Amino acid sequence: MFRRVLIIDDALADRTNLERIISQAGHTALLAESGAQGIERAKRDKPDVILMDVNMPDMDGFAATRKLKADDATKHIPVIFVTSKNQKAEMAWGQMLGAKGYVTKPYSPEQILAQLGA
Repeated sequence: MFRRVLIIDDALADRTNLERIISQAGHTALLAESGAQGIERAKRDKPDVILMDVNMPDMDGFAATRKLKADDATKHIPVIFVTSKNQKAEMAWGQMLGAKGYVTKPYSPEQILAQLGA
């Protein structure tokens, strides 16, 4: 079971909603509002898992995941995409990047917690 969950999403509403789901399930939610900030937070705080949005300005979730997987300090951290991108090609690309899971928005708390093994 994952205890420390890093949420990387540029949308405040999505970060807040995921934080509520994570916290109510007894996990610790760590927050980042961009891909670059998320990478730094992952290096510093060593989360057990990352919930990653795909559509973000500057660095999208796919690019951020590539950077995380290329770094020895963060490559072991599982990434689960939580995104509105629901095309098979995007899901396949997420898997090729090494994502542990893929949840499309809108999602239920149960879908998020199932990905976390809760």
